[in-house]
Amino acid sequence: MRHYGHPSKFGYKDICALWKAEKFDPASLADKYWKAGARYLMTQGTHHDHFFNYDSKINRMNSVNVGPHKDILALWKKEADRLGMPFGISEHLGASFSWWRVNKGCDKFGPYAGVPYDGNDPAYQDFYHANQEHGTENPLAADPWYTSNPEFRAYWLRCINEMIDRFQPDLLYSDGVLPFGDHWLSEQGKFQDPEVYRLGMEAVARLYNTSIDRYGENRAVYLQKDRREEIYSVGVLDIEKSQLPGIMPQPWHTDTCIGNWFYDVHHPYKRPEQIIEMIVDIISKNGVMLLNVLQRPDGTIDDDAEFILDKLAGWFAVNGEAVYGTRPWRVFGEGETRVRIEGFTEEKTDWGRDDYRFVQKNGAVYAFMMGAAGGQTAVLRSFADMTVRSVELLGAGPVPFTQEMGVLLVRLPDRLPSICANALKIAF
Repeated sequence: MRHYGHPSKFGYKDICALWKAEKFDPASLADKYWKAGARYLMTQGTHHDHFFNYDSKINRMNSVNVGPHKDILALWKKEADRLGMPFGISEHLGASFSWWRVNKGCDKFGPYAGVPYDGNDPAYQDFYHANQEHGTENPLAADPWYTSNPEFRAYWLRCINEMIDRFQPDLLYSDGVLPFGDHWLSEQGKFQDPEVYRLGMEAVARLYNTSIDRYGENRAVYLQKDRREEIYSVGVLDIEKSQLPGIMPQPWHTDTCIGNWFYDVHHPYKRPEQIIEMIVDIISKNGVMLLNVLQRPDGTIDDDAEFILDKLAGWFAVNGEAVYGTRPWRVFGEGETRVRIEGFTEEKTDWGRDDYRFVQKNGAVYAFMMGAAGGQTAVLRSFADMTVRSVELLGAGPVPFTQEMGVLLVRLPDRLPSICANALKIAF
């Protein structure tokens, strides 16, 4: 407020107009992401703010009409297609109607006490939502996540259908449970009338049928956050900024970020080692990780993000074989150390030298050494019933090994090829 002025005079619509993305270079960024290990590209269609990042014919407040005057999604999709990466869209619109009630408020005290914020301006009700039914008390609370307003729910489906028809995405991500289920009941395991999911199911069906029309089979993936199998089996379970304790039979997905979800100069970034170790732990449990790389308002990434991408690129150049196309093994790992699983809490795990994570491909098992150092002997106990034929350290070649009393002993070189999570390829 001190920077831009009071929201009765200068509101979010005016913030949107200031955004220019004048240095946005999606071709260069996409190349960096590919080199850093990305094999699909998820872009944001709209967040809770109801601003659309493409040339929408439904919502006039979009990145072509306002601000950058660029079709952000179309520019990203062009680069995804160039690199052969599946293209995804995240939609956070479902929660927008109830969350966006903050714009209907006013100051309780001070020089503007009682003066309505610009969300009350009739000229912008289409952007700020005619959501007065949700009131203005406790405006930052996330309850209800999904409104029961039928007009908005129908509007949501129109918008999602527009995104699907326009971009034919390979992935669609809803920031919440399958619309319009109750966000909190899903955590308690309770069930609702299937009718509440009808519009959400229509959107998922359109996504899948569009993929079938395009490829002759469904290749699309729908992501949502309800942990009940009866619900997530319509697509793939997404777990935001957290993980699972063990192998899940069905593939699952997690989304996280290098720092905060938006470009926040006060929020520290994760170290590259933490990101890599998270990826390894996740794939050992049949998961996939989506990593948000933060962009500044002008469309560029900062030096710290460049550093992270460079370190990821170096690691994947050596260890990508142990990631792409692999599947979980019969156990996800060895060792007593576990990642901390607590909602939205992500800390660097203090791995020990006896901690390993396993995946398999083409008859070989890849053992990621989570805490081993150069010059040590790796001790693995999960292969007692198997005769090991060869062991290779990715990036270094064959390494000496023995099997004694059911224990696999691998002598490591003094210098390991990667900054962390070096992988042994074990053949039988």
